[in-house]
Amino acid sequence: MIDVRTALKRGIAELREANVPSYTLAAELLLLHVLGRDRAWLYAHPEEVIPGLDAHRFLSLILRRGEGEPTQYITGKQEFWGLEFEVTPDVLIPRPETEHVIEVALDRLAVREIRAGREQTLTGDGREIVDVGTGSGCIAISLAKELPGARIIATDISAAALAVARRNAAHNTVADGIQFLECNLLSDAAISGATASIAGAQHAAPLHRKVSTADAKQEHRFDLIVSNPPYIGRREKDTLMREVRDHEPEVALYGGEEGYELYAELIAQAVQNLQPGGLLVLEVGHNSLPAVQPLLDLPNWTNVAVTNDLAGIPRVIAAERA
Repeated sequence: MIDVRTALKRGIAELREANVPSYTLAAELLLLHVLGRDRAWLYAHPEEVIPGLDAHRFLSLILRRGEGEPTQYITGKQEFWGLEFEVTPDVLIPRPETEHVIEVALDRLAVREIRAGREQTLTGDGREIVDVGTGSGCIAISLAKELPGARIIATDISAAALAVARRNAAHNTVADGIQFLECNLLSDAAISGATASIAGAQHAAPLHRKVSTADAKQEHRFDLIVSNPPYIGRREKDTLMREVRDHEPEVALYGGEEGYELYAELIAQAVQNLQPGGLLVLEVGHNSLPAVQPLLDLPNWTNVAVTNDLAGIPRVIAAERA
């Protein structure tokens, strides 16, 4: 027999011994996951006896976390933008820093509306948005919540990631507003208005589509392109935390040997796919800005700005199509 206090203390001690970061939080989250309770209950009932099967399950999860498996993959969920997302080893775990992409995108859209003399109430009506490399769908789904009138395409090279993103869209009740396409970056996203305009196409085509070269030749212009692309260099692999290096999907982590190689192609494709005045908002790695910013210092782009995260690290770069 083991009570809540004893189980938690044991879990914390084992994770501390295993050099797990934030070991107290990890132990709490795993115990809450097993018991199906919230943190307030946990600390209000320290003497509650845990059923034997639950205690065994908790200690087995502690063992997995101690061996380096991320808490989010063990519990299968992560919060982002106030929403709950399913996460599996097929997708990158959403980070709080990526919320800056949402903030910058919404701020820049609002500024554009003010410049155009339109009302500042952003509903996204009539706006076409693309989230490149959607992964869990956290960016696309958060934007769909904030801009319910927008029509959103979410692309990813991984069919397995798209399956997770589709489930997240359904869970967060925005599945009707997002179309998921399996493709590399934006190479196949320049598709016909019938595909992008979900309101007209959702009954005629499946929400997860693998687009063809013929589709790609059909020009389409978007109001906003957002992306958190792979930006870690393969040469940095040995310096990564084991939770990242050994468990998160490589296709979502590495952007080449240096880490910033994908940006040139993505930005070039964005030029072709954004309408004049359209916005590009990209997350950048901690050392990627010197390589990425010059790609936007061209006549095709204007109003380039960099946003730092809470740690003062350049995190988001945004620009308008001239």
